[in-house]
Amino acid sequence: MKQLFSFVKKEFYQVFRDPKSLVMLFGMPIIQIVLFGFALTNEIKNANIAVVDNAKDLASQQIINKIVGSKFFSVQKNLVSSSQIDAAFKEGKIKLAVVFPANFNADLLHLNKTSMQVIADASDPNTSLTLSSYIAAIVADYQTQFSVGKSIPYSIKPEVRMLFNPDLRGAPNFVPGVMAMVLLLVCVMMTSVSIVREKEMGTMEILLVSPVKPLMVIVAKAIPYLVLSLINLAAILLLSVYALELPIKGSVLLLVGESTLLIITALSLGLLVSTVTSSQQAAMFISFIGMMLPTLLLSGYMFPIENMPVALQVISNIVPAKWYYIIVKAVMLKGLGIASIWKETLILAGMTVFFLVVALRKFKIRLE
Repeated sequence: MKQLFSFVKKEFYQVFRDPKSLVMLFGMPIIQIVLFGFALTNEIKNANIAVVDNAKDLASQQIINKIVGSKFFSVQKNLVSSSQIDAAFKEGKIKLAVVFPANFNADLLHLNKTSMQVIADASDPNTSLTLSSYIAAIVADYQTQFSVGKSIPYSIKPEVRMLFNPDLRGAPNFVPGVMAMVLLLVCVMMTSVSIVREKEMGTMEILLVSPVKPLMVIVAKAIPYLVLSLINLAAILLLSVYALELPIKGSVLLLVGESTLLIITALSLGLLVSTVTSSQQAAMFISFIGMMLPTLLLSGYMFPIENMPVALQVISNIVPAKWYYIIVKAVMLKGLGIASIWKETLILAGMTVFFLVVALRKFKIRLE
């Protein structure tokens, strides 16, 4: 029994001496609980919406106040006319618009019925349906309160219109997310593993002392995965258009160019991972876990980012998939050009330069 206690004590000491084991034991569960606890929710909060109040009467103002007072919406734009709605959606600043017709209150009082228009961005069908149902519930609650003591109940009908995806198909939502996930995972994992493999086999030093410059060695490692990833991209786009019947509304050339930028970003990140790892297993683990979870949880692909705490919203800004997901939806689904996505493009380009510079500096230090 004493020997067993000694061995147990030794194992405890060994675990606490190894920082990596402590991170795996305590850090990963805490991080996962925080991420999944705050990110995985079907409830949508603080969704940005616009309001067009053509009535400017008592009833319309009361409904607007109820919408503003709810936790589900944040009114970002008070538009003057319905003609501005399309531009507001294309800017990507709003997810839903509410339009009150003229004489809204008068129709309600004299005809006992009226209608209002609810326009949603259906490029994410789940979010658009949820937000529309929230508006319908708020209107129904107001209608009930307004009808108290009336012999004929009032009727307010929200007329829902879905933009960009009127059939509410799932493909327009998951195809951009799958593109981001596939391109990132393949490029980061394959690049990091291929370079680490050379380290493990002892051939990287041989390559570096050859007449070929270190930068050329890295470029030679990256080019095959760039070509293979472009083939992956072509396959995804062909399947999307011909199998899933999802047309590309914007410029195909722009979409391919932006995808190439993401691939280069991922290759640079894979190179960075290779400089901080010494085994293929470690490189694979960091690449897979480090890319899979952020892409799924913090890119806006599966869960709306605005639902999350401010800290996670800030962290999401360093996830390349978030910016690529915005770009693909803008070009592929909304038919927008570079004028609408220049900011996201610059952010991806900046990430690429940062990853590449840091990786090249650390790479030289490790292998000189």
